[in-house]
Amino acid sequence: MELIPQLFSFSSLTVIGSQLIFALLLDRILGEPARFHPLIGFGNLANRIEAKFNPQQNVPEDDLPHVGKARFKGIIGWLILVVPLPIALWGLNYCAVNFAAANDSSLVYWLIGILNSFVLYLAIGLQSLTQHAMQIYHPLKHGDMDQARHFTGYMVSRDTQSLTPKDMRRAAVESVLENGHDGVIASLFYFVIGGAPLVVLHRLINTLDAMWGYKTPRFLYFGWWAARADDHLGWASTYCTSLLYVLAAPKTHQSKHLAFEHISRAWRQAKDYKSKNGGRCMATGASALGFTLGGTAHYQGNIIRSPLLGNGNVVALGDIPRSVALVKRSAWLFAFAVLSIGLTANAIF
Repeated sequence: MELIPQLFSFSSLTVIGSQLIFALLLDRILGEPARFHPLIGFGNLANRIEAKFNPQQNVPEDDLPHVGKARFKGIIGWLILVVPLPIALWGLNYCAVNFAAANDSSLVYWLIGILNSFVLYLAIGLQSLTQHAMQIYHPLKHGDMDQARHFTGYMVSRDTQSLTPKDMRRAAVESVLENGHDGVIASLFYFVIGGAPLVVLHRLINTLDAMWGYKTPRFLYFGWWAARADDHLGWASTYCTSLLYVLAAPKTHQSKHLAFEHISRAWRQAKDYKSKNGGRCMATGASALGFTLGGTAHYQGNIIRSPLLGNGNVVALGDIPRSVALVKRSAWLFAFAVLSIGLTANAIF
């Protein structure tokens, strides 16, 4: 087993594919940890850092010295939160691999593999995403609007008090398709490239973007780098997710012949969305499943108008579980594809 997987080492791909499947199985069986979830602790620490580093939460745009200071403090806070844990994990792996090599210990290699798979399990949230989405779906199905609004607030940052059933269907599906990348497929993707340290790095960056990456007076400058860092790191994995959504979509007559049209349309639509990465995943998933997203939403008192994403009818109630199923198929498709490539190449070469 290697510390940083080599993409052109087929034996490594076999091991990595097995780790992906093991982590997905752990998520399926165990679900999200009920207590002491690392990301919850990280979020609490991020709130403390932000309270200390961001006391002036409304900086005028023309006050350039304070704008620069707010951005600088945001970068420092970001570095404090994001950098230490991936480096520590990388160092632990490095020392363990060298120890195993020096002592020719297969047991240590196995332990490293299990540890890294467990880290990946903690990073992915497929079962949690499913539970949150269905907590919206079931109340909507039975006409319990108050309960549906309550659980919609668990998944999105938009104001939920006055959401209509259509708004909640859209919010749930948008969150599933976007978080299918952020909380599931991106972690699998970066595990293949750089192992558990890169997975943790992406997950922390993505979490800080979700907390600080808003264009509000409070975070416009302080959260500037948190938003940009997530955009840069998540760029490649969103293209992977977009392709997987098309490949994993139910093979209707239309989707068989128009797969590339789904992709090209979605990528064009994403250019006008507030987040190109998120828009790319949402637009492709919606197009592949045959419905549309977009419209107006209220975020912290502001009205945000989103462009049309996808193609087909307006999102319906049944599109919530269909979107969840799409994310699940995409994750398993990716894991088995990595394993199959490794096994096939080993058999041939």
